[in-house]
Amino acid sequence: MSEFYDEVDEEVRREQLKKLWDKYSIYIVALALLIIAAVGGWRGYQYVEEKKAAQAGAAFNRAVELSGQGKHEEAEKAFAELVTKAPYGYRVLSRFRVAAEVANRDPKAAAKMFDDLAADSSIGAEQQELARIRAAGLLVDSATYPEMKQRLEPDTVPEAAFRHSARELLALSAFRANDTAAARLWTEQILADSETPPSLRSRAQALQALLPPVAKS
Repeated sequence: MSEFYDEVDEEVRREQLKKLWDKYSIYIVALALLIIAAVGGWRGYQYVEEKKAAQAGAAFNRAVELSGQGKHEEAEKAFAELVTKAPYGYRVLSRFRVAAEVANRDPKAAAKMFDDLAADSSIGAEQQELARIRAAGLLVDSATYPEMKQRLEPDTVPEAAFRHSARELLALSAFRANDTAAARLWTEQILADSETPPSLRSRAQALQALLPPVAKS
């Protein structure tokens, strides 16, 4: 008897499922097709983006080779083209490289390009800091010490990624301006930082040796 009831229940369930299918099958099929299309579209997008990235990477490497061969004009054009066409990561890298190539013929124009990068919040704080350092490096021989200090002092704090370079540039600028106190201040900060790279530490020691001794009170 229980088997009979089981068969009846099974038949009722089948009938209910059939009614549900008849009523909602078009929506279920449509949803399944949408899922398939979405997955296919996403995979297609990934393929296209990976292809673009591979092409941009190859073009970037060719531009780097041109620069290494001293063909700076050709390298500049190649990097400039990547700025307009490459995926985001290569666009940012290429903006830095275009400015570096321009520096070979026009340091002030290159410094302006690095300043533009430093002002672009879309590239990230560390990249902005690097751009400020690169601009200051091009201007260290022409800008006044107060100008250099205004540019770089925020990047000398302990948590700054490029604090070592910022301090060295300020020390050099102060030395060039005959500001002994400021030059000593920055060299001492360089030498006091346990994370200062060895080569930079050696340069700071050499610069400090050129400073006149501190007057005794």
